Amino acid sequence: MSRPFCKRCFFEELDPNGLYREIADMIEALPKDKRTSEDEYRRRLDICGVCPSLGEGTCGKCGCFVELRAAKADMHCPHEKHFW
Repeated sequence: MSRPFCKRCFFEELDPNGLYREIADMIEALPKDKRTSEDEYRRRLDICGVCPSLGEGTCGKCGCFVELRAAKADMHCPHEKHFW
């Protein structure tokens, strides 16, 4: 059974076997010193999860894959208020 459409979901929730697997592989390929800690990653996703700019796993402010951006230590929220 497929999940119902959800505007504010991450790819992990929408498509656990398709595109999300590719994004997860990209995150896994990041060198450890370039990746956020698991706690920071989850904190960032919690913030993005309630942002009205999140749509189908992408950021409405910049178009990035939110899960990939949140995993990169040197990235920040593209919102003008920089939530993280």
